[in-house]
Amino acid sequence: MRKFFLAVFLCICANGFAQLIQIGPQFSTNITSVNAKSFSSDHTNTGIGAGAFARLNLALFYAQGEFGYGQTNFSVYQDGIGETKFKLAGTDASLIAGFKIIPLGKAGNVRLFVGYNWKNYSDISSSNNLNSIALERNNHSILGGVGVDVWRLTFDLRYLAGLSDIDASNSEIKTGVTNLSLGFKFL
Repeated sequence: MRKFFLAVFLCICANGFAQLIQIGPQFSTNITSVNAKSFSSDHTNTGIGAGAFARLNLALFYAQGEFGYGQTNFSVYQDGIGETKFKLAGTDASLIAGFKIIPLGKAGNVRLFVGYNWKNYSDISSSNNLNSIALERNNHSILGGVGVDVWRLTFDLRYLAGLSDIDASNSEIKTGVTNLSLGFKFL
């Protein structure tokens, strides 16, 4: 009988813990635009990412950490020199605080969130035979967005506004990334 009560107690604790902390994989796609002051034009392009998230649920509020690997692409054009296409890839980490605006019980919820994102570009490649533009490896951004949880799936739409000038020369390039992600909660 003691074993039965112990098993029931552990099941209740595990269920409560699973509702408090949720973890899982996350996959994303993004569209990167740039604010490039010293260039005559810029072009957006898409990228992908993969990682994991951990969420701490506190009633209507939650905190979430994310870590993964992402890729982003964009290009800039400079009069008389030509177009430079960039492909940046590397580590991506986010800290998020959010509020569940429409709780739907066990079915899910609708969320609003804000946070901070750090990227470390370990792989920077550019395609231009005319000139070389050096880029900084670290990029800091603030983010905001909306998310929906349905069953164990999470859908997030967020915008990351770059705070860092990633152009190492006298020019200025700041990124703006629109990101759509899909996650699955194991717990």
